[in-house]
Amino acid sequence: MVRKPRKPAVLARTPRNGRKRAMSDAANTAAPDVPRASRPAAAKNAVKELRRPRRRRQPDAGAQPDQRAKRTAAKRETILAAALAEFARRGFAATRIDDVARRARVAKGTIYLYFKDKDTLFQELVRSSLVPTMMRLSGPPPDDMPTRALLESFASVFIDEIVATPRVNILRLMIAEGKQFPKLAEFYYREVVSKGIAAMRSLIARGRARGEIRSDALARNPQLMITPIMLAVVWNGLFDKFGTLDARDLINTQLDLIFDQGRTK
Repeated sequence: MVRKPRKPAVLARTPRNGRKRAMSDAANTAAPDVPRASRPAAAKNAVKELRRPRRRRQPDAGAQPDQRAKRTAAKRETILAAALAEFARRGFAATRIDDVARRARVAKGTIYLYFKDKDTLFQELVRSSLVPTMMRLSGPPPDDMPTRALLESFASVFIDEIVATPRVNILRLMIAEGKQFPKLAEFYYREVVSKGIAAMRSLIARGRARGEIRSDALARNPQLMITPIMLAVVWNGLFDKFGTLDARDLINTQLDLIFDQGRTK
């Protein structure tokens, strides 16, 4: 007789996947001292524990928003600084969002998370760079300070915080390209120029009321007060290599002419 070959003995079935094995091990581990008859309930509880979703550990809720706000503000300032540098270098019309992104070392899409378009980027640059200075200069003056001292202080702050810093390039850009972009020119006038003129009118009216300024010509033309500063901005932007103008000296000369005319002889 021909004997049939024996089939290999199957020792044990292996679990279909590692999870079933883990569940079985967990059930045995969870209740090693539980009687065998009660182990099905223990196994079910162990399976439930394994299937329960794990909660991620959350960072400190109090510190997280502050850190996020700081990172957002820092990124925004980086983009605005890059925009100022690119506008100064290329002009408003020639500057692209790609240029700003490259200088700021961010993706182009990141800029659109903060600013709608190039016009909005420029407007926010004006608001953050110039408007705070103009608002501070528009505050009520001390009653005991002479009007000339107030005008000198106004000019000094404007020179120190704008004319003597890279922010002066915003003024030069508006002078050079404002006519091509009437909406931006209107925005700049409303946010910066009108506030400066209103502050000048207020100081001139104060000087007139106190008898420090006799002529009413300055009240009719308050723009004359900032003419020396704007002259220095334009001159130094075009002819600085031939000779610079000192804006502070120009404004003091202007004030000498104004207040000498008001002196009683």
